[in-house]
Amino acid sequence: MGTFIPNTKEEQLKMLKEIGYKDFDDLFKVIPDAAKVKGELKLPEGLSEIEVDRKVQGLANKNVVFRSIFRGAGAYNHYVPSAVDAIANKEEFLTAYTPYQAEISQGILQSIFEYQTMIAEITGMDIANASLYDGASAAAEACWMCKDRKHSTIYVSGAIDERILEVIKTYSFGRENKVEIIPAKDGVTDKDALKKALEADDEAACFLMQYPNFFGVVEDAEELCKITQGAGAKFIMYCQPLALGLLKNPGEIGADIAVGEGQPLGLGLEFGGPYLGFLSTKEENMRMIPGRLIGETVDTRGERGFVLTIQAREQHIRREKASSNVCSNEAWCALRAGIYLSTIGPKGFEDAAKLCSSKAHYMAEELDKIGMKLCFKGEFWNEFATTCPDADKLLKALEDKGILGGLKFSCCGCDDAKEDCILWCCTELNTKEDIDEVIAVAKEVF
Repeated sequence: MGTFIPNTKEEQLKMLKEIGYKDFDDLFKVIPDAAKVKGELKLPEGLSEIEVDRKVQGLANKNVVFRSIFRGAGAYNHYVPSAVDAIANKEEFLTAYTPYQAEISQGILQSIFEYQTMIAEITGMDIANASLYDGASAAAEACWMCKDRKHSTIYVSGAIDERILEVIKTYSFGRENKVEIIPAKDGVTDKDALKKALEADDEAACFLMQYPNFFGVVEDAEELCKITQGAGAKFIMYCQPLALGLLKNPGEIGADIAVGEGQPLGLGLEFGGPYLGFLSTKEENMRMIPGRLIGETVDTRGERGFVLTIQAREQHIRREKASSNVCSNEAWCALRAGIYLSTIGPKGFEDAAKLCSSKAHYMAEELDKIGMKLCFKGEFWNEFATTCPDADKLLKALEDKGILGGLKFSCCGCDDAKEDCILWCCTELNTKEDIDEVIAVAKEVF
């Protein structure tokens, strides 16, 4: 960073003496000797810029870069407009951290406010927050929002991504919440099982479902919402944000809270992160919302301004009564999502959703013609599971062609348990020619 100012050895010693220490050994005397590094670290000699560039390039060349990707399962290969990188990588954004004197940082506050506004719009909810790590932690935070003294049991659909479930369990373990799984039947949540479980449990806090679910199926969210709220519990929807350009949004369905992974909104794949968890809810839940909530106001001159309306974090005034333990700022990832949504606009948002759906349905139809049948009968958006005689053989053949195929399942619970199953994904980046190539390879293999 250009503004970093180092200090000299003499200045460091002066500071140590000011706080009552003779030297660095005296400062770290509480650390056992066995935990300290003795002698010199055996580090390699420094390299020139050219040598470093060559070495790093050699390491980078070990990565496999697929020219065509048909795998989703939580991370999606969507188009990211160049404007996202051009704006978000400006130094004033890239090096900015949590605005502790928030109102001084009007630009950062406005970027978060605009992001919140757009998330609220696409989810159909009243308010949205910022600064959640990823979709899984956002789901766990949403479940925690629903807990009170009388309601502590969290119900989760068995058709969600198991990694999301594991994070919810981890959060719940330290907070002594019970997590119960509602089984999936034919690739969707078993409605009868949900109704029976909620009616028998006076302590039910919420039910969380994935939309579309992990198998790509678009469940009957309205009926699940009716069952959940009818039992006095909160209904949480874990959404793929781009799918909301085509499907009914959580607000239209009547959900209490909407959460999800913001990675498809201009973040790219990025080797798995950093990603972005989004959370939106009804205004009545505002005081329970984790992270930050930016509000709009006017200053003494009547001009538009932005304020940090809520920041109920544990290291601030609320301490153990804080509504969350969100400590790191995700505002840069939120900024990217905001730039992405602003760049493509409402029409582009809808078009991207339609392209993902149409390409996925075309691919499913072509796979069906060669005997790879859909595992489930329900409607799907851009992901779908099919049977496969030998998934390993097909995926290896695709990899040899520079294509990353779908995600293999040993058995996903469909009717034909004798075959492997593959979860496929299509985005707007998959061309018809890409899909036809996958079909051609599958025909060769089988």
